[in-house]
Amino acid sequence: MKQQTIYKLLFAIALIVFVSCNDTYDSLGVTIQPEGDRITVGADTLLLTARTVNVDSVFSKTKYPVLGEYSDPVFGTIRSDYAGEFFYPEDYSFIDGAEIDSVLLTVSYTSMLGDSLAPMQLAVYKIIDRLPAGSYYTNFDPTVMADMSKPLGTKVFTGRNNTYRTEYYTSGTSTQEIKIYEIHAELPKSVGQAFLDEYNKPDHGALKNSDSFNDFFPGLYVTTDFGNSTILNVNLTSLRVLYKYLDKGGSSQKTDTIRSSEWRLNITPEVTQINHVENKNDLLLGDDSNGTYVKSPAGVNTEISIPLSNLSSTLSGSTAINQAKFIVRAKPDVFDDNMVKLSPPTNLLLINKDSVTSFFEKRQLPNYETSFIATFDQSTYTYDFGNVSKLINYYKKQHTEDSSKPLDQTYVLIPVDVTSVTNSSYYGSSEEITDVYNQMKPSGVMLDNKTGNLKLDIIYSSF
Repeated sequence: MKQQTIYKLLFAIALIVFVSCNDTYDSLGVTIQPEGDRITVGADTLLLTARTVNVDSVFSKTKYPVLGEYSDPVFGTIRSDYAGEFFYPEDYSFIDGAEIDSVLLTVSYTSMLGDSLAPMQLAVYKIIDRLPAGSYYTNFDPTVMADMSKPLGTKVFTGRNNTYRTEYYTSGTSTQEIKIYEIHAELPKSVGQAFLDEYNKPDHGALKNSDSFNDFFPGLYVTTDFGNSTILNVNLTSLRVLYKYLDKGGSSQKTDTIRSSEWRLNITPEVTQINHVENKNDLLLGDDSNGTYVKSPAGVNTEISIPLSNLSSTLSGSTAINQAKFIVRAKPDVFDDNMVKLSPPTNLLLINKDSVTSFFEKRQLPNYETSFIATFDQSTYTYDFGNVSKLINYYKKQHTEDSSKPLDQTYVLIPVDVTSVTNSSYYGSSEEITDVYNQMKPSGVMLDNKTGNLKLDIIYSSF
């Protein structure tokens, strides 16, 4: 009994001590700090505003283009085609005695959007002059770069036609089967013959290296000339020159044999590949109390006003922003129309409006000080940018050093594709972003912009 009484007494004393030590943030440590060294901890909320803005064009160099046309009852129409040059490996060769059989352009894809059974027609045109290595945007005029008088080849297709190959990818103990669909457009044999004739010249003519090859053959423009129900997410575009040759004594009986081979060129990330995109975004623009929108490719972005001047009292003196949580909420199931097929973009880039052009043209990466990337969380339907306190501290420092530099900032949310690698060490593994591109895959989502929901939740400390 005495023992129980002692336990109760000790518990009561401990409770009194605990409560007395957690009165307020402000009094934390005051008994052991000199008056001038006291730290004040506080919290604040900065309310943000947002609007939907039209995107005239985006930097269009990309790894994976999209092809076709699709109309969505909410997000409007998307039409896309692309131009690309072909990667030419050094010392690439024909077998002696080659005779051209046929030439094909093969467009490969694993995913699509729209009606998989509706017919469309692919059309291929030759590019006139070499694509410059400079900045191309999605609003370029393809008729300027390509000979549009007559297509080199056409092919009617449906999104899920019967032409596909199967590949298998193994990860750990599981194996995934992937169908790679292919569209084969036959081109004139003269295209392949021109390559062969150059190769047979002294020092292989224009085929002696990649630079002279791209001068000789600048590339192809790939589009659709009828159908508006399907967009393909293209994985690979290949130019295939099929030929035969005489293999002297090559059979098992040592007799001469006619054999077949292929001279294949691909559009790869090492060469220029650009998307041409047209959008109709009428339904997404204007004031909407329900939310704002993002749409790719080259559709609309959400523009966010960050009024840091409203924190002027908080940011004064020796105040440091320790935490600024920023979460953007998407709005699920707001569209009753089951014909809405666009899904939220996988990644959103948060970046200053004035920095967008240089970010993509210079192939920059998010620095998590003035630019951030968040990944869509399907379970919570949010984009969590985490702690963006460095953003506030950055502009506070700039303004302190030069009062003409504004505190208030305008940021945009942009759908992007992200390439990353996994780095492993003794301490574990981490993902490192290596490339960021404007997303060309069609996507769309409505974001919550209601007052009180779009905000920065701030914790700061002052000395």
